Amino acid sequence: MKSNRIKGFTLLEMLIVVAIAGILASVAYPQYTEYVKRAARSDAMVLLLDAANKQEQYYADNRSYADDLNLINVPSTSENGYFNITVEVPDTGTSFTITATAAAGAVAGDTACTTFTITDTGIKGSTGTSEPVDCWER
Repeated sequence: MKSNRIKGFTLLEMLIVVAIAGILASVAYPQYTEYVKRAARSDAMVLLLDAANKQEQYYADNRSYADDLNLINVPSTSENGYFNITVEVPDTGTSFTITATAAAGAVAGDTACTTFTITDTGIKGSTGTSEPVDCWER
């Protein structure tokens, strides 16, 4: 005798699977977005440190800091395009401040770390609106 029993999933089993997947997604997604933000911030920090190093090399050769990123071969945006990089040099050319500002991607809505700065004296700074944190240490 042949059995006419149909094999498959019941509605209750499907609801349990969907509920478990929803719980996992609600935990994983915020962690993933925070990881992407931290990775983008790290890229900006590395770019700022590299630019500061190149500024010092330029100063050793020219006795003034470069007021244009192209002179020290530093891009005006991070590799992933998430940060815009600018340099400020006073008229005397004896100091600089390089700034990375969040512009696009995962960090566009980041309120904790919106800008990173580094100066000729090595002072690292950051600004944000949501909480007072040192973004260089995160």
